[in-house]
Amino acid sequence: MNVVAKLMGELKDRDTRQQLKGYREQVQLIRKRNLESWDDERLQEESHRLKEEALGGRALDELLVDAYALVCEVAKRKLGINPYDVQIMAAIALHERFLIEQHTGEGKTLSAVMPAYLNALTGQGVHVLTFNDYLANRDAEWMGPIYRFLGLSVNSVQAGMNLYEKKNAYASDITYVTAKEAGFDYLRDTIALNEVELVHRPFHFVIVDEADSLLLDEARVPLVISGESGSSKNDDIRFAKVAQQLEQGEHYEFDEFQRNVYLNEAGSAKAESLLRCGNLYDSHNTHFLTSLNCALHVETLLKRDVDYIVRDGGIELIDEYTGRVAENRYLPDGLQAALVAKEGLQWTVGGKILGTITIQHFISLYPGICGMTATAHASAMEFEHIYALQVMRIPPNQPNIRIDHPHRIYTHSEAKLKALVQEISSVHAMGRPILIGTSSVEESDDLAEALAKVNVHCHVLNAKNDAKEAEIIANAGEIGAVTVSTNMAGRGVDIRLGGGNPEQAGLVAKLGGLYVISTYVNESVRIDDQLRGRSGRQGDPGSSVFFVSLEDELMVQFGIHKLVHVPRQEEALDDTVLLSKIEHIQRVIMGQNFDIHLELNSYSDMVEDQRRILYAERLKILKGDMPMSPSEQRVRLFYIDEFWAEHLAYVSYLRESIHLESIASRNPIDQFHMQITQAYEQIPYKINKASQKMLLRLGDSNDPSEWEKLGLKSPASTRTYIINDQYSENRRSLWTGTTVFAFWGRQILRWALWPVYRMSK
Repeated sequence: MNVVAKLMGELKDRDTRQQLKGYREQVQLIRKRNLESWDDERLQEESHRLKEEALGGRALDELLVDAYALVCEVAKRKLGINPYDVQIMAAIALHERFLIEQHTGEGKTLSAVMPAYLNALTGQGVHVLTFNDYLANRDAEWMGPIYRFLGLSVNSVQAGMNLYEKKNAYASDITYVTAKEAGFDYLRDTIALNEVELVHRPFHFVIVDEADSLLLDEARVPLVISGESGSSKNDDIRFAKVAQQLEQGEHYEFDEFQRNVYLNEAGSAKAESLLRCGNLYDSHNTHFLTSLNCALHVETLLKRDVDYIVRDGGIELIDEYTGRVAENRYLPDGLQAALVAKEGLQWTVGGKILGTITIQHFISLYPGICGMTATAHASAMEFEHIYALQVMRIPPNQPNIRIDHPHRIYTHSEAKLKALVQEISSVHAMGRPILIGTSSVEESDDLAEALAKVNVHCHVLNAKNDAKEAEIIANAGEIGAVTVSTNMAGRGVDIRLGGGNPEQAGLVAKLGGLYVISTYVNESVRIDDQLRGRSGRQGDPGSSVFFVSLEDELMVQFGIHKLVHVPRQEEALDDTVLLSKIEHIQRVIMGQNFDIHLELNSYSDMVEDQRRILYAERLKILKGDMPMSPSEQRVRLFYIDEFWAEHLAYVSYLRESIHLESIASRNPIDQFHMQITQAYEQIPYKINKASQKMLLRLGDSNDPSEWEKLGLKSPASTRTYIINDQYSENRRSLWTGTTVFAFWGRQILRWALWPVYRMSK
């Protein structure tokens, strides 16, 4: 297999080299166009000509050389930027629907302008999806002069805009917007009761910035629109108090990788005694069992200032990939209520879910998709399998001379912290800027406190002060700067040596450039590479090193700490085998996560297919493509939404329990597909029956006030939010293998399946 894989890799590398050679030839053609002698009016006339040809049906590939030459010249005149050859090569690859890997600091923002301009000539609109509102607004304003000079409109969408502002922004030729806000707006469109409320037009072409974060890390994140939240409740506090009285080992166990927790026999008995509920596994105690499991999960697996923070009397979740507060994000099912109860806060009951879509499914609505990121190659298989996107590695403008030192591995956390502080202190004394990546808010605060004790002042970039992040990052390359960050994924701001000051940049370069230190190894090599990539931009000098302790979560979780049989010591270990083992574990985890992703897709893909079919019919009714009276239109739209919301509730219930089918030797995925198909097939009948009944009551009245009297109206208010699906992923894996039998041991006894339980052990 290794020989075959090596051969396939060599063939792919050869194809890539051939393709890059073709791109270089196209770049030379673009350079030869040489539009320097043209005045502004002639450049604008040329843009008008290209637009006319595109609207007339000429292939965009045939217009690429002229279009890109035009953008390059206007970029020089309006922004003072002359694109590098590699930026133009990246722009060609983007137009050809590749996912490009372009190093940090190589100018992805300008590379995206060329394919955005070319594809917007058709008049169908182009979206550039960014990681946050700040980047959407910044890039639209920064690149706006190029587009406007060439006769195209450009705008950005920001959270909080009104309906008119959003319609106007999406009607622009080029729209910069976050994937989440565009997705939420799409969900709002799916429940609109008249055409004027729609903000999106048909999707055409999308350029995904920070593509690895959006297409992989955030891909499974479900965006949700629901009716406004209802009353408050606090009965989960009862279960939180029970969970706090249970002890690990005596009452509950973790799975092999510390991702799940489950009660054992003694724990079940203890809980039954405290709750006074009788047999916890009786059918009438389902609510007790579910609520207790949620309470136990948040008590044992979620840590304050690591997984969430408490701010202004509320819970704010921390994104595991960026280390920042995940705005408007909640845990699924009863976990959010359990977490609120754990912290002694008040939980407001959520409203009925009206629609949901994952970021992956939302982005796949675009007929044309391309993307760009600094770290794609490590996950090339996932991009190709999930999105049919091939990765194209664009060479850097200047060779990368960054020095990546081997990991420094210590036997225990205290030794690692001591070595970290000593290293940072000695390097800081030279004046060399340092960027430190930490694993959590808690660790970043602890490190800042330890550094303060040795008189090293640092800027802390974590979930507690995210509003100032752009300014902090921009200054992280200044002489003497020490910046502590939770994670650099999706930050979107370059770290320039000397903070952009040429004189200071020279001094920093002589000191060795930006020094990147990580206090932990991430599960994904790709995330580690994102941090490393902040140093050594555009041929700058720089270096990176990772400090690791055998007591780090990853080391303990996968048993690496048991491989080292040496006493605790202050010095770093010299063990090349250990280094290779860590790299192996990272590859294994990435493979596991990919498998989980694929399995979860097998559940959600069919639901998404059902949604698209129903929404296509709904859109025809909304736009008047089907002959109906206004009253019939309103009635049918109302009941489509009503029964789809009912279907989503059923799907959610089913996903929580479907893995129990494995106990009866049935395939859970097959059973899930069968049951949701049966449920979905009933929806048209339900819609028709309810619609006919309502139309009889209305008597064909087209008076909107009559419709509202009978309840045919949108929710008084809606809210949009995000579900942290990673916890659903972990919890669903609970219902596999022997864990099923450990958790449901007492119930299995009742089902006379004890022999099966014994064999599974």
